[in-house]
Amino acid sequence: MASLPPHCHYTFSNHHKMSYPAVCPCRSLNSTLPKTLIICKNSKNETAFEERKQVFVDYDNGKHEIRTLVNGLRKHDIPRRYRLRVEGERFQKDWTVTEVVQRILKLQRSGDVEALLNCWVGRFSRKNYPALMKELTQIGSIEHCVQVFNWMKNQRNYCARNDIYNMMIRLHARHNRIDQARGLFFEMQKWRCKPDVETYNALINAHGRAGQWRWATNIMEDMLRAAIPPSRSTFNNLINACGSCGNWREALRVCKKMTDNGVGPDLVTHNIVLSAYKSGAQYSKALSYFELMKGTNIRPDTTTLNIVIHCLIKVKQYGQAIEIFSSMREKRSECCPDVVTFTSIIHLYSVRGQIEDCKAVFSTMLAEGIKPNIVSYNALISAYASHGMDKEAISVFDEMKRSGFCPDVVSYTSLISTFGRSQQPARAREVFDMMKRNKCKPNLVSYNALMDAYGSNGYLPQAVDILREMEQDGIHPNVVSICTLLAACGRFGQKVNIDSVLSAAELRGIHLNTVACNSAIGSYMNIGEYEKAINLYRSMKNKTTKPDSVTFTILISGCCRMSKYEEALCFFEEMLDLKIPLSREIYSSMICAYSKQGQLVKAESLFNSLKGNGCCPDLVTYTTMINAYSASEMWEKVCALYQEMEANNIQLDSIACSALMKAFNKGNQASNVLILAEIMKEKGIPFNDANFFEMLSACSILRDWRKATDLINLMEPSFHLVSLGTINHLLQFLGKSGKTEIMIKIRGIGIQCQYQYLLNLVEEPFVGWKVEKIH
Repeated sequence: MASLPPHCHYTFSNHHKMSYPAVCPCRSLNSTLPKTLIICKNSKNETAFEERKQVFVDYDNGKHEIRTLVNGLRKHDIPRRYRLRVEGERFQKDWTVTEVVQRILKLQRSGDVEALLNCWVGRFSRKNYPALMKELTQIGSIEHCVQVFNWMKNQRNYCARNDIYNMMIRLHARHNRIDQARGLFFEMQKWRCKPDVETYNALINAHGRAGQWRWATNIMEDMLRAAIPPSRSTFNNLINACGSCGNWREALRVCKKMTDNGVGPDLVTHNIVLSAYKSGAQYSKALSYFELMKGTNIRPDTTTLNIVIHCLIKVKQYGQAIEIFSSMREKRSECCPDVVTFTSIIHLYSVRGQIEDCKAVFSTMLAEGIKPNIVSYNALISAYASHGMDKEAISVFDEMKRSGFCPDVVSYTSLISTFGRSQQPARAREVFDMMKRNKCKPNLVSYNALMDAYGSNGYLPQAVDILREMEQDGIHPNVVSICTLLAACGRFGQKVNIDSVLSAAELRGIHLNTVACNSAIGSYMNIGEYEKAINLYRSMKNKTTKPDSVTFTILISGCCRMSKYEEALCFFEEMLDLKIPLSREIYSSMICAYSKQGQLVKAESLFNSLKGNGCCPDLVTYTTMINAYSASEMWEKVCALYQEMEANNIQLDSIACSALMKAFNKGNQASNVLILAEIMKEKGIPFNDANFFEMLSACSILRDWRKATDLINLMEPSFHLVSLGTINHLLQFLGKSGKTEIMIKIRGIGIQCQYQYLLNLVEEPFVGWKVEKIH
């Protein structure tokens, strides 16, 4: 029955058959004429769906929360026929949309959700449905959203809408439910709901998140066939789908197609392209693209600079990364550093070995009010793990749990590595068991870390047991697992076990890559199995496994340790033929080989070529060259090298100092030995046995027994580490100097030496001693 205005309803009498005008101005609206229809009230509440912010601050606990409140259409806004239906029903509640969402999130069973929604008065207005789904999808509770959506489709007043389907597709994409997202796409078409550009954008984004860039490309082609013009967001989603898979070339092709269609890139596009380069490990290209981006009018944001900092760390340009970080902190109005920025800088200092700076950056992040996430905590734990600082790592681990974060597999694995490096494999096993108890499933990296914790500390049988346990848990070992076992075998001279590990890798179908072959060759070299190492190297060529710089470094350095200098020279020539870049280790080993062969000119030429290539020699290279000059009695060049090391800020160690001291003693510059000893004390460089021997030799040459007395006081805490030759040398010098009281003091410390040697040195005071008293 058609709806008419109230003033158009008339009752015709049989007694008066006359016509009335269509409009009777004299008839009042308050007439008591009978009405045959109930007129529905159309809601004109325009503020019903406005979002209002509500802030809760807990000053005692230092927490705050921001909530978005949406009222929706209430009881007085719904049609009158529904108001009459719910009036007097005590189970019908006039909740706001936000209150409904909060009550839904507290429920677990699907039946409870339907019962709750059936008590909501606002269900009679379908305008509330989009607002309800928007609130739920933003929170991200997918199970509740699915239940509400299924309930909604069973309502009589439901009408399929694009925005609701788009929200559900995006929600499924966030939870990597690609099949369900695709099913919703086809379902909305069955409900006569035509997909729009936002629908296609959501579906492309869903496949991009799942790494299915080809599907995303096909969806865009379907979109074009449906005569729906793609937007900038469409292209951005497709570029992101290609870039997130590391397919940066395809991402650039889509970007070019975007500009050809007259759609210009924005900041989001540039960030996606930079991210594509990063995912594809094209760090130099990303930095070049960033330089080109500077020439445009688009100003980079925090995301842009975070990607650039990551790429700079990967190419080891740490100084520039720190400069960008500092500029972000100074210009907070433009690009304020966030938790990702601080986490990247923590990782930077961890790579450089500056652990104190890692902690300082973490503290700065807290001081600036930025709440660290679990990745930040993991980065700090990994920094401590790389140096075996178990107490500090445990402290951060506990702090992370107190902050409300549940440790993930990365947290536990970093802690396992910490105890492995600090030579505590038993505690590493405890962490591994705790990880299982807390229902955190170990991955391949976790097993490899535990295997390395045992293998690097000499517990090879336990490391093999972990390999078997890993396979029992359904995790197949990879080449890293094999490398870990090979390194453990070579470190502790297990020749038979090296062959067993290689056989086990072959049985499991694990192809040895270059890194694994290098580990096996190094293990063979460490136990002196030269022939097996060479055979394995030759087999690399037959298996098309290319040797790299590390391979030749292991071979050349191993040959030098075995005094096979001619073989080392052959490997060096082979390396040059293959055009493999030379490393500092190669230079050091070859300088040693040339000097041992008496070819000092070639050794010096190689050393100069290293400096000519713009590569500063390291401490090992300088030490090798000092030994070469010392063997050839070129004392002036030794002094020149020492001055060059100081100019290049090369920090000395005990080995380099002993090489310098030996050269000074041979070159009749014993006074320089004592000066160098003072420098070692000032810089806190620990003394080893070779240092003590050369310092004693210098005191003997200078006949300076006072310095020798000071040296004895310096040696006293380390007498248990001093060799017998050094002790004999000390006693000989004291005997010649007539310092018998000092010799008695040395005897009182408990030094064990050959009594016959001592009796040949001592003079009158020692002749009457009994042999039994000499311990």
